[in-house]
Amino acid sequence: MKIFSAPQLKEADQYTIANEPITSIDLMERVATASVEWITEKFNIDYNFIILCGLGNNGGDGLAIARLLAVKNYNVRVFIINHSVKHSPDFSTNYIRLTALSQNNLTVEEIKSLEQFQELFLNDAQSIIIDALFGTGLNKPIKGLVADIVNLLNVQLLPIIAIDIPSGLYCDELNDPNDCIVRANFTITFQFPKLSFMLPETAQYVGDFSILDIHLHADFINNTGTTNHFITKEDVQRFLKKRAKIAHKGNFGHALILAGSYGKMGAAVLSSKACMHTGAGLLTAHVPKVGYEIIQITLPEVIVDVDKEDYFISNIPKLENYDAIGIGPGIGTEQQTQNALKQLIQNTKVPLVIDADAINILSENKTWLAFIPANSIFTPHPKEFERLTGKAKNSFERFQKQCDFAMKNNVYVILKGAHTSIACPDGTAFFNSTGNPGMATGGSGDVLTGIITALIAQGYNSKQACILGVYMHGLAGDFATIEKSEESITATDIINHLSEGFKYLHNISKTP
Repeated sequence: MKIFSAPQLKEADQYTIANEPITSIDLMERVATASVEWITEKFNIDYNFIILCGLGNNGGDGLAIARLLAVKNYNVRVFIINHSVKHSPDFSTNYIRLTALSQNNLTVEEIKSLEQFQELFLNDAQSIIIDALFGTGLNKPIKGLVADIVNLLNVQLLPIIAIDIPSGLYCDELNDPNDCIVRANFTITFQFPKLSFMLPETAQYVGDFSILDIHLHADFINNTGTTNHFITKEDVQRFLKKRAKIAHKGNFGHALILAGSYGKMGAAVLSSKACMHTGAGLLTAHVPKVGYEIIQITLPEVIVDVDKEDYFISNIPKLENYDAIGIGPGIGTEQQTQNALKQLIQNTKVPLVIDADAINILSENKTWLAFIPANSIFTPHPKEFERLTGKAKNSFERFQKQCDFAMKNNVYVILKGAHTSIACPDGTAFFNSTGNPGMATGGSGDVLTGIITALIAQGYNSKQACILGVYMHGLAGDFATIEKSEESITATDIINHLSEGFKYLHNISKTP
């Protein structure tokens, strides 16, 4: 799914209006209808709604939503914030339509001062607030009366639903830390997510977001380019491989994972187990001598290749038999381990999956980056990435550094987070749609390394392995929450639910 910029979103509306064709007011009605369907599925008739409307098209959306909710017999109070003398034409049309209703369950108030709003608002208990003040066209901070009202909203305890985007939040760039922004619990957005939904400083205002299809014109969507994308089930299913009945283990590749050191053999176990559960035909784990019995006993399916050193990795095996190679989980940063990584970089003929301490070693030996095989995959968390590229002022700058690093070094960079991002060497980027906070636990990254290494071994190219890998990783975590709370999930739980993720993608099981 594409992530369009604010100007592109406006163009999509205009193209749909001109080429469907449909009038702008009817397109607004389509937005409102989709929103009300979402709202009424989630909240029954016992809930009251307070709808705050600005004077532009986002406010027009709010007025149309109010009308449709009132017709469905929900109790609705509309507060129109008079912050300007200008109204958009579609706002005015929907205002006439709304005020033409004569229903006891609907009131409309025009707010001209904070005191007036406080007097009316504070008399309303146990309601849900709908934010329809400003949309994606906003390009300057909220000031004056609207800012005062937003600040009041953000300290009260009623849940807030934002329409399209929380008011005050920019679509494509970072707000100033002091900007006034609605802090929503839910955001209903249309056709596409926004870039600001993906990054930590701004995602905190969005809450849980839902993407509603309002049938913008397919020609515009298909023919308009963008660098940023949001990974969906349908995206992944387009290249998901189905196993042939006559297949054998040789068809699914031989993977090599170099992992573990004294006290960190768990990382080797987790990455190896994840690799096997993701479908590698064969896996060899190269580990220090201290890990031999641990791997053999814990994972009898795995071939164990033992290093000459007892407590850390100091050499690499012969590489010609491997279709995919992952390195980094728990290997430490001993000098001999650094030498082994350098040797691997110089001798491998396949892209590497580089994680954890392997990234930390490269951070101290940046001249080696020039020799990394093309299309290799880096999987850092933010601190590891910072060591590699330097500190960023904010997540927007970090995202740009991520994209620059991928293009400069002809590699893929998976930056782990709430919406794990994938920067590709061609300049495109993908944000993940699966996963939950329970996955913020030790070993989760080791699992991702094993997953991606297995996918490369099976013949997925690096881009496909990144996209499918992060999606499957998050999806398995989501299935794990069905059985356990977010607080209780471990990395092993993620591995144990990979099978449910594959069933879901093959349309064998239901959504988590």
